[in-house]
Amino acid sequence: MVALTLISRVSDGLPLAEGLDSDKERQLDSFKQQAKTLFKKQANSGAGQPKRMTLEAGSMTFHYIISGNVCYLAIADQSYPKRLAFEYLEELKNEFETLYAGEIESATRPYAFIRFDTFIQKTKKLYQDTRTQRNIAKLNTDISEVHQIMTRNIAEVLERGERLDSIAQMSTTLAQESKMYSNRARELQRQALIRKYMPFAVVGGIALLLLLNDSGVVDFGRPSLSPTPSSQSQAIPNTAQRSELCLHTYTLM
Repeated sequence: MVALTLISRVSDGLPLAEGLDSDKERQLDSFKQQAKTLFKKQANSGAGQPKRMTLEAGSMTFHYIISGNVCYLAIADQSYPKRLAFEYLEELKNEFETLYAGEIESATRPYAFIRFDTFIQKTKKLYQDTRTQRNIAKLNTDISEVHQIMTRNIAEVLERGERLDSIAQMSTTLAQESKMYSNRARELQRQALIRKYMPFAVVGGIALLLLLNDSGVVDFGRPSLSPTPSSQSQAIPNTAQRSELCLHTYTLM
């Protein structure tokens, strides 16, 4: 029989609805926790995960269907027929999409569609007894898709999910640190180049200004009237003085 039904949003693992069963809720706490871990793994796995799967978990079995951005999961006894479990999930999926297709992405709080529990309980009763004529007919129907559904051990799937999460987190951290160190190295290299070539640039700039002053292209405050030879020789440094000035400037730097 189906013991617990959970519906969640795949992209972030947000629980959307649940088939409440207060009498057995405490007995299923550990399985419910495993289901939440599975939803978290699905949220981190992206689009490459199986759309249908059966997971063995000791005395219970997890069956789930992913349609769009919603996962429909049923936890049933190990002896419960897989074919009936997926027929049950298909009915839930069809009704849920009919009622809430336009509201799934905008839901922000957990169990936003808890009122869907009424339909879950009604449908679950139809699938509880595998000996009814209705369910026997479903079991006798050959559904090839059900035979192709992968069966795995839930411990292996959840462990693999944790390892993948850890690797993904480590990869992200290393990429961020690498980018930070690369930026820092470029900054240090730029500063080293500035310290190395700045003295030459300053000396060259001063020499260029002095040459331009000699040629008359740049005027460093010369009077408009033609100066006397004596004042011109005092105002404008000679070649030796300019060389000494450049050397003194370079030494100071």
